[in-house]
Amino acid sequence: MSDAPTAGSIREALAGASDALAATGVETPRLDTELLLGEATGWDRARLAAESETGVPADAGRKFAAMVRRRLRREPVAYILGRKGFRSIELEVDRRVLIPRPETELLVELALELRPRRVLDIGTGSGALALAIADELPGCEAIATDTSPAALEVACANAERLGLADRVEFVEAMLPPDPGELDLIVANLPYVAERDWAGLEPEVTQWEPREALLAGQDGLDVLRTVIPAVASAAPALALEVGAGQAPAVSELLFAAGFATVEARPDLAGIPRVVWGRQ
Repeated sequence: MSDAPTAGSIREALAGASDALAATGVETPRLDTELLLGEATGWDRARLAAESETGVPADAGRKFAAMVRRRLRREPVAYILGRKGFRSIELEVDRRVLIPRPETELLVELALELRPRRVLDIGTGSGALALAIADELPGCEAIATDTSPAALEVACANAERLGLADRVEFVEAMLPPDPGELDLIVANLPYVAERDWAGLEPEVTQWEPREALLAGQDGLDVLRTVIPAVASAAPALALEVGAGQAPAVSELLFAAGFATVEARPDLAGIPRVVWGRQ
């Protein structure tokens, strides 16, 4: 860092901002503060810890203060930074798309087991699923759909930046009109019940796209529509679901003609992915 006037030490900046975030109810105030200060200074978290008594240059201090103010309004860190890691790729994200979450990686892990040659990702958002699968399965081609033109702009830009645009086709629709021969369909579709909306954190309700989250009174409206529509399009269909929804979604898959249905838990032990095989 430069010798410009400083805005206190690294330690002081982290402590003050962390206390402020904690007071507003942020769940991970110290981690968030370190990520924001690292962005402002260009230092990683290890260097911040090792050189905690070093002064924060004024320009970095101003950037940090502006980002902390955004976080105090409960804007997610991923939107402030403009990016989010998912598997081995980094995705650019903003308010046009949901922030990729760790539990969605279960769908990628399933794809790695099944090793499809051609996969359809319904409701792609930032492109996380289609791009991660294409990245980790070099022989796989993907179609990724979304009804939001704004989300597809983000997904297409991510594909270009990651060098995967030649293997991932984006379509503005819920279902592509002619997907061709598919081996696997994956989807992280809206599954939040309207009755649960008010209990979610402000980071979700105030910042993420509502239309990508809500799905009727019980959270299953979109899945009730999509599952029968795609049941015959591929031999396997894998879906991310909400807590407590696995039994109902399993019944929907059985009713659509899938002979074998399995639920897989996330790290918290919640059945998070339900998939059926013809």
